[in-house]
Amino acid sequence: MRIVNSAQQYPIFGSEIKCPHCRQIIPALILTDTYLCPRHGAFEVSSNGKDLVHLQSDRQWRLWNDEWYRQHTHPDGIRFEIHENIDRLYTQGYRAIKVTIAHRYIDLVSPYLETSAIGSNIQRLYGLNVEFSPPEEEEPRWGIINFELEKELGTPKGYPYFRSF
Repeated sequence: MRIVNSAQQYPIFGSEIKCPHCRQIIPALILTDTYLCPRHGAFEVSSNGKDLVHLQSDRQWRLWNDEWYRQHTHPDGIRFEIHENIDRLYTQGYRAIKVTIAHRYIDLVSPYLETSAIGSNIQRLYGLNVEFSPPEEEEPRWGIINFELEKELGTPKGYPYFRSF
């Protein structure tokens, strides 16, 4: 008779996780690779064991420091997430001054970046200077996280100062 310990009955991320959408604690379904959010439906661990896939939308997330990060495949997704975070900073009394985007998104976002002046190498998104991270081989977190905003206290006059898309 084979004895199965309780850890083997749950998916790789454990008996419960935070839902990537609403951040509520959701349970794993025993003897499956699935987590079930009553509000957002089923999430399944991908065959690579690194990604969590929302079964209804096929959106994928990866975990870093107990936080889920959406893995974007379309430029509007990453642009919307950046825009949302800029707005969140504003409501907290800060303003974004620079965005560092994960190196893996260069091809995805480059067509949407503005060059500030002729002959200048400065690229901008929503009025912010854009830099790209080192490749994930140099800094593994950039293989999971999408971007970081540099911020300072205060909001610019005439907010919102960036165009919407």
